[in-house]
Amino acid sequence: MTTEFHRVRLLWPDHLGLARGKYLTPEKAATGTAHCISLFTLGFDRVMIPHDGGFFWDGLPDCDATFEDEAIRPGWQEGTTVVIPDITREGKPVPLAPRNVLKEVVARWEDKGLAPKVGIELEAFLFEPDGDGGWRPISTPGAYVYGTGSAVDPSGTIDEIMKTAVQVGLRLESVNSEYDNGQFELTLRYDDAMRAADDAFLFKVMAKEIAASRGMLLTFMGKPINGRGGSGFHVNLSFDDDQGTNVLGDPESDDGLSQMARSVIAGLLHHHVGMTALVAPTVNAYKRLQPGSLCGYWANWGYDHRGVTVRVPPARGQGTRLEHRVGDGSVTPHQGVAAVLAAALLGYEKGYDPPPVETLDCIEKASTDVVCPPSLSEALDALEADTDLVEAFGAAYVDGFVTVKRAEWDRYQKWTTDWETAEYLPFL
Repeated sequence: MTTEFHRVRLLWPDHLGLARGKYLTPEKAATGTAHCISLFTLGFDRVMIPHDGGFFWDGLPDCDATFEDEAIRPGWQEGTTVVIPDITREGKPVPLAPRNVLKEVVARWEDKGLAPKVGIELEAFLFEPDGDGGWRPISTPGAYVYGTGSAVDPSGTIDEIMKTAVQVGLRLESVNSEYDNGQFELTLRYDDAMRAADDAFLFKVMAKEIAASRGMLLTFMGKPINGRGGSGFHVNLSFDDDQGTNVLGDPESDDGLSQMARSVIAGLLHHHVGMTALVAPTVNAYKRLQPGSLCGYWANWGYDHRGVTVRVPPARGQGTRLEHRVGDGSVTPHQGVAAVLAAALLGYEKGYDPPPVETLDCIEKASTDVVCPPSLSEALDALEADTDLVEAFGAAYVDGFVTVKRAEWDRYQKWTTDWETAEYLPFL
């Protein structure tokens, strides 16, 4: 156990994308700790929504958070290391923990002699206090897309996030301003799927805390501002065989893609509707998933085309990768990556063939009528109906996830919004 730090911070992802955990002394960390397993029944409102996997009716028992010494990583708080523990109960992985779901999906790929590789692109808005108890996007009148420096980051908050990421080994590859003022794209290093998801999870926690320490709010919410763009969670993926060869590439094919690449693309599109709830898990996410939003609305694919769901960037050979563009910025990384890899696995196992490549603009027209569900409620229906995907992803997780998310939808349906008040109150 590392002794130069006075505490170890346990951080692990739950079904809502929140970072649960505890601070432990090094002595206590050596033996692990417990958490109430029924937290997997919680909504954002902290109300428990009973379902079997959360043991709500069985006395709210514990699950265990344990880890090996080598999993401990540098932290961004003084005198503090961080670690992502394994979440188990009675010695078995808790199926409601998204990191356990990803482990299982990765293991199924590895059983086929293939190692999933993932690169994650995050998008986020930086907010400042509005002087009236709320938040507004930072003021950057000189900002522009693909901007860097003080024109886009006058407070230096993003700059500090970048420096901290380097110090703690959360490997950013690029950072730039996005299309809208106050929005940034933050791209993490391509790596093994689990390491990539772990890094993205910790990076989101760190980045939000750095912003908060400066009186700012960094949000990964998919559509936080009316009339502006949304924030996505793009998953770039490829697969290496036991020789380290990227099996998505084929120099003998007309387009440099292997038959496996086509099956993976087909799996992602075959399960496009069913997987939407898993990668776009909030009511707000469906305000981003709209036609012409360059967000993966349609079930289509294309070569270097940002209007499609599965974009094939230009690199070939060892650099061949597929970019899945539906994910909402709010999704917890392990859940989002697991959903993409599970749908891809089904395409590979079943030998699906993709539809013809997209040639239309995807601003006004696309070559398919298959699109994302229009709401979280309908996306949950589609997820439950996609029995192959439910089995591949994990039926126990889906049952708990759907139960909590249906309660979230019900709360939304009963809530009077600011829009309704502004639209109707003066007249009715």
